[in-house]
Amino acid sequence: MSPRIKSIQPCSDYRLLIEFTNGKQKEYNMNSLINRDKMYEPLKNLPLFNSVVVDGGGYGVSWNDDIDMSEHELWINGVEIISKNTDLTLEEV
Repeated sequence: MSPRIKSIQPCSDYRLLIEFTNGKQKEYNMNSLINRDKMYEPLKNLPLFNSVVVDGGGYGVSWNDDIDMSEHELWINGVEIISKNTDLTLEEV
């Protein structure tokens, strides 16, 4: 079972930044999907692409009544973002 979506942010080059309820963040690139799937083709319109919202309960995202995507797709095919900030400190020797 995939974690639910906590938040979504549209980014440049038709990418989505997704935060899941388990605390992980992933990036999902929509470029190839927009160019090959008729359902997603309207998202070439940047204002429409940027209007993405999390569906109730976090089980997906949607742009309008006709265009949506499941949390499972975003979780499985998104690329995890690893934070470069750490809480590790070096002890002086």
